[in-house]
Amino acid sequence: METTMSANTLVIRKDESSNEQIKLDYVAVKSAAMTLRAINHKLRQQIVKLLEENKRMNVTDIYVKLRLEQSVASQHLAILRRANIVITERDGKFIHYSLNHQRIAAIAKFVSELVSAEETTNVNVNANA
Repeated sequence: METTMSANTLVIRKDESSNEQIKLDYVAVKSAAMTLRAINHKLRQQIVKLLEENKRMNVTDIYVKLRLEQSVASQHLAILRRANIVITERDGKFIHYSLNHQRIAAIAKFVSELVSAEETTNVNVNANA
């Protein structure tokens, strides 16, 4: 199997008899991993659940409801914001947070496809064993 690699991309042939290529962009992989890590944390999952229940909240409302230090809530909101899981809206001196439902739907779809691809691969491997 022929492999080509640049600084940020790995290119391999799909299989021995094919000229089709698979390109794996390491920058995109890193971004996807960061997004999954952002959502795969108990406290951030609680924040997401709280925002779903309340639609729109500021950091004060969030840290009071979850009984956190303000700095802890802010750090976790920043992680969710960088992953584009929450949307911010400034209202005077307050920043309100709400969920980015389209992004969450895209993450759910990606995870579902990834898990179903793993299951298909495991079934094929077990059938060949």
